[in-house]
Amino acid sequence: MVDWTRRRFLHASALAGTAMMLPGMMHAAWAAGSDKPEQETVRIGFIPLTDCAPVVIAALKGFDKKYGITIVPTKEASWAAVRDKLVAGELDAAHILYGLLYGLELGIAGKPQPMANLMTLNHNGQAITLSNDLLDKGVRDVDGLKKLIGQQAPGTYSFAHTFPTGTHAMWLYYWLASAGINPFDDVRTVVVPPPQMVMNMRIGNMVGFCVGEPWNARAINDRIGFTAATSQSIWPEHPEKILGTRRDWVEQNPHTARALVCAVMEAARWIDASPENKRETAQILSRRAWLNTKEQYLTGRMLGEYDNGIGQRWQDAHPIRFFDEGAVSYPWHSDGMWFLTQFRRWGLLKTDPDYAGIAQRINQTAVWKDAATAVGGITAPSSSMRSSTLMDGTVWNGTDPQGYASRFAIHRTGA
Repeated sequence: MVDWTRRRFLHASALAGTAMMLPGMMHAAWAAGSDKPEQETVRIGFIPLTDCAPVVIAALKGFDKKYGITIVPTKEASWAAVRDKLVAGELDAAHILYGLLYGLELGIAGKPQPMANLMTLNHNGQAITLSNDLLDKGVRDVDGLKKLIGQQAPGTYSFAHTFPTGTHAMWLYYWLASAGINPFDDVRTVVVPPPQMVMNMRIGNMVGFCVGEPWNARAINDRIGFTAATSQSIWPEHPEKILGTRRDWVEQNPHTARALVCAVMEAARWIDASPENKRETAQILSRRAWLNTKEQYLTGRMLGEYDNGIGQRWQDAHPIRFFDEGAVSYPWHSDGMWFLTQFRRWGLLKTDPDYAGIAQRINQTAVWKDAATAVGGITAPSSSMRSSTLMDGTVWNGTDPQGYASRFAIHRTGA
């Protein structure tokens, strides 16, 4: 599918490194020449989650300065706050939920806005946590949950996600429906900002939630819940957060957009380069300015070391990834189209949209390719589509999105 071979990667990286030592320094010249960024300061909103790491590291390790910009990360309280500030122009870009950006484009997550996905920030790394109250009732997995829910009146149990069109809502719905649980009829769902998940479960506002790390690990540490599923067990190598912005900002600041992708891409490469770098990233993120939590809650799952809190430990085959030789960051059109199929499946869209056309105008593959060339050592895929197999055996490859959206036994396409 994509030639991300380590040999080519190392060879190209060596060539790029040599270029950096030549008189004039290629990147510095690029940042100061005709392609000089239109904006020197770029404000990027983020939510306190492990997957904001590439934005934070780009700013703290100086990758932004290398490309002639200064990244100013701004911590936000909720995804709704990120949305509002991004749309209002208070933020230039944001660490944002994939589905939130698409929801904005379509007017189902706020007033319709032309949006742009510059790059994917990470694959994998989210989870579904169930409360110890459910464990006491014999629930350890989704099948046990189905049995318990079937014994109660509809809506007895509440589950939380982080935004109505966001990734966590889609993972939660998909997981519940895989066992025959209708997420709209059989249970109640509520929206809770990521940093507030653990507290809300502790006081009994819900019995389960889907969120990014470190809040699933925190629930285990606080002895209030356990990991029932990881998001990568639902879709291995799924897209998660993206670097999103408004399309008019990209049009007005094309050089800044490219510089921003370059800086964040280099930061992602640095994080994934070694376990030591991941440990250092966890230590940095734990500080008050970023996630304000204990380092131990971040490190294990960043390294792919999982403990579900009820006796199972494993080294995950699909841990959170930020770079993976460049494969993570590419804004695949098929990834965006998948979220559109789920919007249609769950009645968020009343009719089938122009799946391919919407993905093509949102996902900024041309900006990504220019940035990848500037960074060096990254080979662009030959197609904007990729193939994935989800937990129920369904294969998603971007073909026949209308048929894919309507194939599921549990849906709300008539809603």
